[in-house]
Amino acid sequence: MSDETFQDYDGDMIALLEAVWGEGFMSPGGSGEVDRFLQGVDLASASVLDIGCGLGGMDLHLVKAHRAGKVTGIDIEPGLIARCERLAEKHGIAKQTAFLCVEPGPLPFAEAAFDIVTSKDSIIHIADKAALAADIYRVLKPGGCFAASDWLAGYEGVPSPEMEAYILAEGLDFGLASAKTYRLALEAAGFVGIEIVDRNDWYRDEARRERDRLQGALYQGLARQVGRDFLEHEIDVWDKMIVALDRGELRPTHLRGRKPA
Repeated sequence: MSDETFQDYDGDMIALLEAVWGEGFMSPGGSGEVDRFLQGVDLASASVLDIGCGLGGMDLHLVKAHRAGKVTGIDIEPGLIARCERLAEKHGIAKQTAFLCVEPGPLPFAEAAFDIVTSKDSIIHIADKAALAADIYRVLKPGGCFAASDWLAGYEGVPSPEMEAYILAEGLDFGLASAKTYRLALEAAGFVGIEIVDRNDWYRDEARRERDRLQGALYQGLARQVGRDFLEHEIDVWDKMIVALDRGELRPTHLRGRKPA
């Protein structure tokens, strides 16, 4: 297999990620981590935009556990949108959700369209953080909240060879930025009450547990489902990610800001 085989969110990748993180989730912590970065945010009856909705697990959780009024999930991959729609139908939340396949670029929504804008580990793929922050601010209603988690860079400038090795192994298009870059972008957009909470210490331990489960309890079942070559490649990705986490160059982080009323 070429490295390119491992880049897409195809059936094998999705099966592996859901085995590690739960139905509908493509990033660490599953619904528990969603609850943590949304702590104190009242979603009851709110209109919510989820940027990079992936498999739809967070959108399901926002409706079921947080009583969101209407959740709109967007992604650039049609296959993921179809999976979100199937998950919503399966769990009886199709009327409270909408999933749209969008082109990269400005958010295709009117000004002041949403009470809350959120994202779980997806905006790493958007390189221009200043434009992103300004666009999120635009689509939020006055008094609205941006609350998300994302992967941040723990360095300025050029990453180390170890970090480069991890990025290459992932095979994804990363637009990593530092906490300073995010803060400046959110401030320039007009957000107040900005909070940036580093989660590196938590995930350094959690990533090891995930890797150990892939090598242990999950190994035989996943090897039959996705093949040993693919599984071994992903275990190698986890190993390289752990090095990047230990070096502090990859930093899972919670982000929050409010649009003044």
